Amino acid sequence: MPKCLSVSDEGFLVTYGNPTLSIRIVFANGGILGPTKIALLEAIETKDSISAAARSLEISYRTALQWVESINGMLRSPAVVTERGGRKGGAAALTPIGARVLELYRTIESRAERATHSERYALGTIARARPLPIRSKKSSFD
Repeated sequence: MPKCLSVSDEGFLVTYGNPTLSIRIVFANGGILGPTKIALLEAIETKDSISAAARSLEISYRTALQWVESINGMLRSPAVVTERGGRKGGAAALTPIGARVLELYRTIESRAERATHSERYALGTIARARPLPIRSKKSSFD
């Protein structure tokens, strides 16, 4: 991704990266599908296990399971199916709906990134290199 160039307050040429997008899909039923749940679906697709996917994302199994239940609950058909027990423990897999959700999300993300490239570049040129520190609760406005 190209870098943004700007002149600092001190007169130096400074290079910044383009701001990135983070897409969240909010369904009419209240369900929210964003980068973390998409990452979980991708990890389940790769690892064939909710616990292995959770470990790879460094989240708890309980959190991963709650996210899977949330994803399945917002869709007409489940995105992830699980199988309990067995010698190797349980297994998980994406359903065709789960694979389609990933495909659609990545398409939306890709199109949004392309469509907003010049605007994100422009924002990158006016952004600070580092954000200002957050003020304490006591401020001069109190």
